[in-house]
Amino acid sequence: MRVGVLDIGSNTGHLLVVDAHGGAAPLPASSSKQALRLAEHLDESGAVTAVGVDALTTFVADAVRVAEERGCEDMLGFATSAVRDAVNSDEVLAHVERETGVELAVLSGEDEARLTFLAVRRWFGWSAGRLAVFDIGGGSLEIAGGADEAPDVAWSMPIGAARLARRYFAAGTPSEDDVRRIRHEIRVAIARDAGLLLRAGRPDRAVATSKTFRSIARICGAAPSAAGPLVPRSLDGVVLRERLPSLLTMSLDQLAELPGVSPSRSHQVVPGALVAEACLDIFDLPALEICPWALREGVILERLDQLSVLG
Repeated sequence: MRVGVLDIGSNTGHLLVVDAHGGAAPLPASSSKQALRLAEHLDESGAVTAVGVDALTTFVADAVRVAEERGCEDMLGFATSAVRDAVNSDEVLAHVERETGVELAVLSGEDEARLTFLAVRRWFGWSAGRLAVFDIGGGSLEIAGGADEAPDVAWSMPIGAARLARRYFAAGTPSEDDVRRIRHEIRVAIARDAGLLLRAGRPDRAVATSKTFRSIARICGAAPSAAGPLVPRSLDGVVLRERLPSLLTMSLDQLAELPGVSPSRSHQVVPGALVAEACLDIFDLPALEICPWALREGVILERLDQLSVLG
């Protein structure tokens, strides 16, 4: 069956059209995305602004037309932390459904972590042993761990790259004291529940997903996306620590010129790198393997599993 997966993230709206069959890897047929920056289209009260709502509604309407043209028989639409945390979340969702006919499901942070973990497990297989999975989104960081398809532990923290950029980097390059304070806040947030993952012992495989991790890994020497998804990639902790001082001094234009960084996300590189560094340090990991599958694939895989049971 051909399925459209509509992912409304804190940074980007993404429509992925896949040919999906039970027992087979979802095969991408087409992909379209648009920078929505919902995590940055929030007013002082924490509500999505009219500009953000209009951008979201227009993208969803366009995605419906594309999905219909591509022959999708099912549409899976979901939204993550920017919509989930907005004080006017219900109004935003109702407006989108009224204007487009699409009912977006709002995933909890725990569900984001769980579904991303499922995708990573399916990608690496049972031979990966106990997994630790890290996913930096625009609005939140998800962590999950376990030895099965469902993680033993899964949780979410509001320290995504776009959220941190908006909160701490809007005025430009922070001072050394500011960086020290930001680093401390990030590490306190991660360390607060780190024992959930650490109690089970060292993971057999530590994995990172998401555009932010992929971009940081590319900056640190990982293969470009053009090399294909099957090329092994990793984010080396030593290299990241060597690169961070120079990243902290770069302008947005300079960051946008780095490999793997798009101009629309250049402002998120440094906060994302600080979160990645904290994950490596707090969990005492030398590196993180990069998995090309993430939340969208997890949503598809769970849907296929449900259809298999119903069939």
